[in-house]
Amino acid sequence: MTAPSIDPTTVKTGQRASWDAISPGWEEAMGVFERGAAAVTGRLLELAGVGPGHRVLDVATGLGEPALSAARAAGPTGRVVGADISPRMLAAARRRAAAAPDAAALAPLEFVQADVESIGLPAGSFDAVLSRWGLMFACDHAAAFAGLRRLLAPGGVLAAAVWAPPPDVPMIGLGYRVLAGLLDLPAPPPGMPGPFSMSDPAALSAGLRRAGFAEVSVEEFAVPFRLDRAAEYADFNKAVSPPSLLDAVRDRFGSPDAPGVWDAVAAAVEPYADDGGGIELTSTALCVRAVAGRDRAGQDGAVQRDGAQGSEGVR
Repeated sequence: MTAPSIDPTTVKTGQRASWDAISPGWEEAMGVFERGAAAVTGRLLELAGVGPGHRVLDVATGLGEPALSAARAAGPTGRVVGADISPRMLAAARRRAAAAPDAAALAPLEFVQADVESIGLPAGSFDAVLSRWGLMFACDHAAAFAGLRRLLAPGGVLAAAVWAPPPDVPMIGLGYRVLAGLLDLPAPPPGMPGPFSMSDPAALSAGLRRAGFAEVSVEEFAVPFRLDRAAEYADFNKAVSPPSLLDAVRDRFGSPDAPGVWDAVAAAVEPYADDGGGIELTSTALCVRAVAGRDRAGQDGAVQRDGAQGSEGVR
């Protein structure tokens, strides 16, 4: 549902500007992030059953994942569309796709500008819809789910990753908690779209069922983020922080690069260091699978535990 205290148009305008501004930072940090995130891409492709000839939509594709991986799985007889709200993110995704060494073996790949609630493509156009940490930024969850259901052919699969609650996601949540404490930042308004707005698996499952999905399941997936040193975590956070946050650092400490601030971010992950100084920041994603056009819901809302090395068999 839409938070009563926010204006979706204003929020989306701000999101577009923010993602445009931090697109270069995400390109810089992509190697660090993909060390763990690639495992989630693989799991989403498995959950959706993406294979040769499939038509796939990647929602909130960012720098082009999992669209590029889906294009490899779908092959030349398939079709992949990556949608994102940010023109600069899409430009980076197009550059990555054009530079892919196996470009000739990829499915035809198109990138379009759209937000998750208003992707204006024909109904029933896709066999699979994927989203890796993008659905959480929808202002209206019900509209987003209904729109994605419309885009799927009967029997098509939605496979998406969102974040678990912040304490279980140190890669994303820990740095922000440090900065919020230093800057005395207020908590976001209830219902505000953001990284953790879909971290309740029961609410996520119920919302998808209300939108007409069936066979809804949610599993916990351990994302194996690893950094070479604590300072790399501070560099990552600085690279992907939105301008508003860097402005707040500047206003409080005189410069967005104030060393004491980023030293504090680095220090926060020292407890996660191994004997060699590497930082293990395993974080929990919720991977959801839902089917369009089935009559029987199956085990809707069951939370399974899974990790990069396979299921632990806990339900």
